[in-house]
Amino acid sequence: MRRAVTAVLILALLSFLAAPQAKDMTNIERGQVESMLLQISNDLTHHYYDPQLHGVDWPAKVSEAREKIKQEKSLNMAMAHIAAALDSLNDSHTFLIPPSRPYILDHGWTLQMVGDKCIVTRVRPGGDAESHGVKAGDQLLAINGYRLGRDNLWKIEFAFNVLRPLPQLTVTLRNSQGDRKAGLQALFRQRGHVQDLDGETIQRMNLDWEEWAYQQRIRTVEYGDELMIAKLPSFMIDENAINKVMSSARKRKAVIFDLRENPGGSIEALKTLVGNLFDHDVKICDRVGRNSNKPIVAKSKRNGFDGRLIVLIDSKSASASELMARVVQLEKRGTVIGDRSSGSVMEAREYSYSSGADMVMFYGASITDANLIMSDGQTLEHVGVTPDEVVLPSSADLAAGSDAVLAHAAGLAGVKISPEDAGKLFPYEWPKDK
Repeated sequence: MRRAVTAVLILALLSFLAAPQAKDMTNIERGQVESMLLQISNDLTHHYYDPQLHGVDWPAKVSEAREKIKQEKSLNMAMAHIAAALDSLNDSHTFLIPPSRPYILDHGWTLQMVGDKCIVTRVRPGGDAESHGVKAGDQLLAINGYRLGRDNLWKIEFAFNVLRPLPQLTVTLRNSQGDRKAGLQALFRQRGHVQDLDGETIQRMNLDWEEWAYQQRIRTVEYGDELMIAKLPSFMIDENAINKVMSSARKRKAVIFDLRENPGGSIEALKTLVGNLFDHDVKICDRVGRNSNKPIVAKSKRNGFDGRLIVLIDSKSASASELMARVVQLEKRGTVIGDRSSGSVMEAREYSYSSGADMVMFYGASITDANLIMSDGQTLEHVGVTPDEVVLPSSADLAAGSDAVLAHAAGLAGVKISPEDAGKLFPYEWPKDK
């Protein structure tokens, strides 16, 4: 039932999204989309970790999607049928990566589940959300009539932001003054077609990559020999960067790893970090693949950090960040504070494809090749990590740019930081206009 509802939701969203600016696709585009489906299906069939595909009749799903693609007029809706077929597996790490759009739509906010409520966590200065009076701390009840919750927020954001970016949203907001509706118009920025591999496009792609890589850097703040706070935006970091941070951490009595909004990344980076936190080798989990079952073990650095350890997580902490938090709990190595994590814990490989000659269409798929089972025999997929201490930001905290969660964690480590000062330690970096 959950798989069926998810697939229907994605298709319903895409049907709504495609309506305002529907454009008939050409026969060439239809053939490209059908080729996308078949290429992804072939890799899924051969590499998905569960050869039974959770009991899903995959040939029937592919056949159904092919028939729908043949009847579709919209390129975006045609791709939506591929996304819905993949979503039928109910797997957080198996999904379509559609072709990039020649434009960027920026609604000027960030959203997040805080407890069981969807909250506007940031509003971009000068953005359309700000001009319509949207403020950090507002509760977002619905987007275009779709009520929001933990089970569907990521699907709605995926549809609106990736599959079919929508320039205008009708939102229902709640704050201390009551409920209201607002129509938000996204900032539109035209870009060159990624399919046109000219010098300007390649240069822009390189700049995008450089900006992304810069935003993945570890940021740290030290308070004498008492405390280090390390903000990890993701686990897409190399071993040298982690070892450099841990070299400094060893000089402190306590370390806080802020993994909030960390979507995960490299398992090797995770192993390096965990190895720096224990005086013995630690099994992170068992990797259960299609034809193998082997432990993922972090080798101890022996002279790693042995002080007090605190890990912060929230509803956007996913994958490797969830594994780390749960290992800390299972090994009784430290304290996990914050909100229940995403519950998106599998291991996947990204497959890249291209289609066309003069105008090349680049796309891809993430396909899960292993389930990850913790040392207690449990999976975190669709479950997440429940913190040892649940501490949530209030609407007032978000509106003021304060960080009461980090301030509380620092207090446990013996360092007094005001929520206002904690909120200034790691300023959010909005993507640059291009």
